[in-house]
Amino acid sequence: MVSKGTPSPRSAVTPLSDEQVAKLAQEHTLVDSTRYYPTGVVRPNEAEINAQNPKATDRLLAGTSLVLRMHSKVRAWGLDQVPQTGPFITAASHVTMYDVFVPMSALFHMGRRPRYMAKAELATWPVLGKWFQLVGMQPVARRSGQGHAIIDESIRIVTSGRPLTVWPEGTVTRDPKKWVMSLKAGMAIVALESSRRLGYQVPLFPAVTWGAASINHWWPWPRKNVVLHYGSAIDYADLLADQDSWGDQPPAHAVEALTMRVLKRMNVMMAEIRGEQEPAEGYWDYATMSRKPYPPELV
Repeated sequence: MVSKGTPSPRSAVTPLSDEQVAKLAQEHTLVDSTRYYPTGVVRPNEAEINAQNPKATDRLLAGTSLVLRMHSKVRAWGLDQVPQTGPFITAASHVTMYDVFVPMSALFHMGRRPRYMAKAELATWPVLGKWFQLVGMQPVARRSGQGHAIIDESIRIVTSGRPLTVWPEGTVTRDPKKWVMSLKAGMAIVALESSRRLGYQVPLFPAVTWGAASINHWWPWPRKNVVLHYGSAIDYADLLADQDSWGDQPPAHAVEALTMRVLKRMNVMMAEIRGEQEPAEGYWDYATMSRKPYPPELV
C-alpha cells in the first residue's frame, strides 16, 4: 500500500521572499535556530542531554546544522516558550522532509532532547539511520497495524518526563498549495491521556516551518529563506474536565476537538509566515483528497 497522491512540486509555491521575512522581523524577534541557545541565556537540561548519547547527538546536530545553513537561511521565533524542564509535546508541520530537521535542531539547540516519532524508513538510511536512533528517534512502522503500541510508547515517553516531537500529518502534506493537511488522531490521544495520568495539562506546542518547499536540493543556491514559528501552547483544559469518566481512553469527541484545534492553529501560523490567507474552503483532508470546512467553532 502506498500513500495517497503525491506531494505537489516546488512550482506549486513561491519562495519565501526577503520582503516577507523583513516584515516578520518587524513584528517578531527572529533568531538563528541552527546555533546553540538562539534566544539568549538558557539553562540546558544537562540530565536529559547526558542520558541521550551526547557525543552522537553533538555530531548529528553539528552536521545537520551545517547542511541547514548551507541550503537555507533559517530564522525562528517563539523558541523562548520551550520549557527548560519537564515533559511537553511538539506537533510539527511536515511540508517537506527538510521540515523534520528544522524544529528538531531548534529544540536541541535550546538545551532539550526530545524523543521523536518518525517513519521507520529513516532508521534504514546509511549512517544517519543509526544516528537517528541514537539521538532519540522512535521508529514508526506506518500501516503496520501497530498503532496502539506506538501510542502507548509515546505516552510512556511523555509520562516519564521527556519531551516528545511528532509530525501529526503522518506524511508530507498532500495539500496542492502545501498547507498543513488533516492530522492523525494519535497526537491528541497522547496529549490527553498523558495529561490524565500526570494530573496536569501537558504543554502541547504547534511548530510550523515554511520556506523549504521551494528548495532545489541538487543545487540549493542561492539559499532560500526558511522560517520556523514555535507557537504558544494549545489550551485544552476544558477537554480534561470530565477525565474521571473516560474509561480506558479519551473519548472520541475530545480527541477530535483537540486534533482540529491544533490543525487550525498550525494553518493560522503558516498563513502569518507566508503572508497569505489560508484557503477559504478549509483544510485539505487526506482521507478524501479534497478540502473540507473547519468545525463552526473554529471559523
